[in-house]
Amino acid sequence: MAWFKREKKGISTLTEEKKEAPDGLWNKCPNCKKALHSADLIENKYVCHYCDYHLRVGSKEYFQVLFDNNEFKELFADLTSGDPLNFTDSKPYTERLVDTMAKTGLKDAIRAAVGKIEGEELVIACMDFNFIGGSMGSVVGEKIARSIDYSIKHKIPFLMISKSGGARMMEAAFSLMQMAKTSAKLALLNQAKIPYISLLTDPTTGGVTASYAMLGDINIAEPGALIGFAGPRVIKETIKKDLPKGFQTAEFVQEHGFLDFIVDRRAMKAKLATFLKMVKN
Repeated sequence: MAWFKREKKGISTLTEEKKEAPDGLWNKCPNCKKALHSADLIENKYVCHYCDYHLRVGSKEYFQVLFDNNEFKELFADLTSGDPLNFTDSKPYTERLVDTMAKTGLKDAIRAAVGKIEGEELVIACMDFNFIGGSMGSVVGEKIARSIDYSIKHKIPFLMISKSGGARMMEAAFSLMQMAKTSAKLALLNQAKIPYISLLTDPTTGGVTASYAMLGDINIAEPGALIGFAGPRVIKETIKKDLPKGFQTAEFVQEHGFLDFIVDRRAMKAKLATFLKMVKN
């Protein structure tokens, strides 16, 4: 039975001479489970070329995808969270912040920058889910507020890319205050007649959905993104009914009138540029 024994040597490399594949060279699609080469993934805008699944990415990747030649000026980069409540769960909040900063290389769950998309100026504030679940703390609200002020001052359209688990429990009411704060700033942006584009990505939930994520002049989303306020389990227990198929996906939300359209990430830059040129003229 030849398949149980090696009839001739096919592996001549000694164990000590074997080389490990470099870390980060390969990824696996969470949806179809197929292997994806990092270079191909970057070229395909972090979308699986087998099943079109949109992998979760952060501000670094979105800036790379959207800004011309990946050239931009970061805004308010040094803002960091305080600990107004001296909060402690499994460890102190200050310690959690330091650990997360070291792990992610980020100062908080959002980065803001100004640059150009196909020659059109745009301010982008983009959330990072890797930083404490993209939770909305005081720094997130402050960076959005300052980004809007920058947009008003320089008369530049504003794009908000949401990706969040909701409010940051370590900041309690300080976190919830950001909902009203950012909504008020967006009202000023509207009064100044400056376009606001809201892009909802996977996942956009909680207080973020209940405030700035749904207040865009146009609300758009990526395919298959989870969008909702409370989780499906909480809703099911509350209404005592089974939830419909596809509940809280971008497609379901669009069907019920909360989104203007859904855009593939590979076409996002061209779509946004078209909209900016249209409102400009």
